[in-house]
Amino acid sequence: MSGGVATRTAPATRAGGVRSLWAGNPQAVVQRGLIAARSSSWVVVLSGFFEPVFYLLSMGIGLGVIIGDVQTAQGVQVSYAAFIAPALLAVSAMNGAIYDSTWNVFFKLNYGKLYEGMLATSLGPLDVALGEILYALLRGLVYASGFLVIMQIAGLNLAWTAILALPAVLVIAFGFAAVGMAVTSFMKTFQHMDWINFVLLPMFLFSATLYPISVYPEAIQHIIMAFPLWHAVELIRGLTIGVLTADMLWHVLYFAVMIAVGLVFTTRRLRALFLD
Repeated sequence: MSGGVATRTAPATRAGGVRSLWAGNPQAVVQRGLIAARSSSWVVVLSGFFEPVFYLLSMGIGLGVIIGDVQTAQGVQVSYAAFIAPALLAVSAMNGAIYDSTWNVFFKLNYGKLYEGMLATSLGPLDVALGEILYALLRGLVYASGFLVIMQIAGLNLAWTAILALPAVLVIAFGFAAVGMAVTSFMKTFQHMDWINFVLLPMFLFSATLYPISVYPEAIQHIIMAFPLWHAVELIRGLTIGVLTADMLWHVLYFAVMIAVGLVFTTRRLRALFLD
């Protein structure tokens, strides 16, 4: 104050260029998510873990006694339980990542108004997007790690390469979380969120999870091969049965593209919603 006249400091403006998108602090968003998770219902969290376990017990072990051995896409004969277990592992990673990157993000975006507060700080939209995706990735990793231990106890990991399924699960969960958050940023009502289940259920049923893709006509097989879950299932299945092929690189590349596209669209969407 000078001469009795109050002076008002102009609000700090966000720097342009890369600094307008990225402050290098996505861990702050992850930390906030972990703190908030302390008060959440652990029943909801555990339900996502037990769902594939129940499928494995009822179909892999129960129905598997009747079905017997199944031939994989690589031409290897395995028990039905060993056939669907890696598929359920991929589904577990997908569900864990999708839940946090869709429903949780939808609430924070449209009702909690948390992203407006985050972007009012030094955080940029890429920090928020990457932080939320990394938090969703942690949930997918927890689900997948627990299920992988159950597979090991049940003797369904048929090769030492099964340990590589864990980093593969991280890539898969990252891809689903990135795209899930990008899609959710365009949704405005709870009715729109029903489309998530509308897409996930057919992927679960038809992505060679419960039976080989060879049972379908060739034209249908090409459609199924476009599903991200099919790529996840084939990648994990190859690792758990110990058949490593060059096709695995295409599966990894598929998810690398998903990650890149999801991050770009989410960052642009958050910037358009709150900064432009």
